[in-house]
Amino acid sequence: MIELLKQNITAHISLSDTETEAFYNLFQYKTIKKKSFLLREGEVCKFEGFVVKGLFRVYHIDQNGFEQVLYFAIENWWITDIDSFTNERSSQLFIEALEDSEVLLISKKDKEFAYENLPKIEKLFRVMTQKTHVALQRRMIDNLSKTAELRYIEFVEKYPQLIQRLSNIQIAAYLGITNVFLSNIRRKIAYKK
Repeated sequence: MIELLKQNITAHISLSDTETEAFYNLFQYKTIKKKSFLLREGEVCKFEGFVVKGLFRVYHIDQNGFEQVLYFAIENWWITDIDSFTNERSSQLFIEALEDSEVLLISKKDKEFAYENLPKIEKLFRVMTQKTHVALQRRMIDNLSKTAELRYIEFVEKYPQLIQRLSNIQIAAYLGITNVFLSNIRRKIAYKK
């Protein structure tokens, strides 16, 4: 587990083995069974999580009862409700394991401890936050300017490792379309080939 976390950190900043070990020791290891929740709407998110194994979906249920998937998280990705975690307010999100999963969780208190005692960690989270903002901005622009078909094609190209692990319903919820509409898109693409 520490090796996967170390690889993730190294992609953003350089830490000594001692710093990596000290940071790793601030995390709590947790296993989550398939269809179990790491967070439910209305709870306060008390963690940022690093996915060691498995697959999660982070989603919201709108006023009409439709699921809106913000993102999926697989191995080597981070998960949280950043609004709830940062502002200590009730979450509007669900974080559900779609497979039996393993995560490393860090609390706000331990993250603040890392900021004070391992200064490079603050840079790590700043860099990751900037990358997250870029990804969210691109996703918003894509949702506003691209067709559902193009968004689906780009999803398949960008996340080929997810396609086999997700149902059509989950992919449709991520794309903001119905499962029927996604099936039509897939048929249309298959017909073109």
